Formats: sequence, C-alpha cells, structure tokens
Amino acid sequence: MNVIFRQALPTDALGIAEAYIASRKAFLLFAPLAHSNAEVRHWVAGVLIPSGSLTVAVAEAGVIGMMAISHDNQFGWIDQLYLHPAVVGQNIGTQLLERAKQQLGPAIRLYTFQANAASRRFYERHGFRPITFSDGQTNEEHCPDVLYEFSRNA
Repeated sequence: MNVIFRQALPTDALGIAEAYIASRKAFLLFAPLAHSNAEVRHWVAGVLIPSGSLTVAVAEAGVIGMMAISHDNQFGWIDQLYLHPAVVGQNIGTQLLERAKQQLGPAIRLYTFQANAASRRFYERHGFRPITFSDGQTNEEHCPDVLYEFSRNA
C-alpha cells in the first residue's frame, strides 16, 4: 500500500473523523465515546485541523490514520494517534510514531487507556515506559489510563 504522510487539510476533516470513530468503535469498546459522531466531526474540523499539529496518513482510499502532537515547557506530547481498523498491523502506526519522535524532541509523553492492551504493547515495543497509572477521573471517558514516556536519554 502506498501511504503518504502530510499535514492535515480542511478537506481531510470527514476522513479523519471517520477513521477516528471507526478506530474507537473497533478497539475501545470499554471506553465509549464521550461525544456524538457529529460532535467528533465538528471537533476535527473546527479544533484539531486548525491546530496545525495534525499529520494524516493517506492512501488511495483516503485518510487511513492521524496523529496530533503538541509541546509544553517540558515535553512533546502525542495527543491523538488513531488508525482505521482496516490498516492496523501494516506499519503505519510505527511510521507515525517515528515522525513524532523526530518532531517532538528527546522526551515524549502520551496517555492511553489501561485496558487498551494492544496500544500499550505497541508503545512499549517502541520504547515508551509507563510512569503513572490513574483511575481515569480526569479523562472524558472516566476510564483508567496510563501515562507513558519516551526518553532518548534513558
């Protein structure tokens, strides 16, 4: 599969939202969406894409994945990383993660749900280590989560 990675465009909004929704429904049944599909589409178009920090993976069929990143005073953050279920296991997530490692600096953090065993294995395989576990009361889904950190200096 020929995949292109690029900054998201406004015209990608529907494809990004659909990949996100499909991924959540396929892999995160334990963490129901806190927002309706319409609200997700609005968030993607009105917040996520305008942030300028959203990379999409695009194939012949359209958007198949996305990754949003940010920075604070200490860390780079992977805020979102979702693939359409049809392309999981095809190295696309790894390629997005490697882009994040190039762009975010030596210390990167992200959250994932404790119950998301596949995601946890993926991040740990790529050098991320769990540093804090929480009961999930601070995330929208109220599901227990885990804070991961990657450090080139470790």
